[in-house]
Amino acid sequence: MLDIGAMLTGLLQLISMLIVVWCLLSWFPNINWHDQPFKALDQAVRPMVMPFRRLIPPISGLDLSPMLAIFVLQMLTTLVRHLIP
Repeated sequence: MLDIGAMLTGLLQLISMLIVVWCLLSWFPNINWHDQPFKALDQAVRPMVMPFRRLIPPISGLDLSPMLAIFVLQMLTTLVRHLIP
């Protein structure tokens, strides 16, 4: 049976991967974000990135908020691994 620490770590890593996929898909201009599965991905990731976008607004079209979100998620993953064995 999985313990709580492993489940939390897996969830945080999944969220990080979703943000990476969301960023990679944003490079393709032909993607219609109103169609599934892109709409579901956008609705899942955008609320997690928006607080970081308020901290660091896009600079000359370069949005650093997903990178900051991934960094914070990785720090949380490390914290969970060390606090919950």
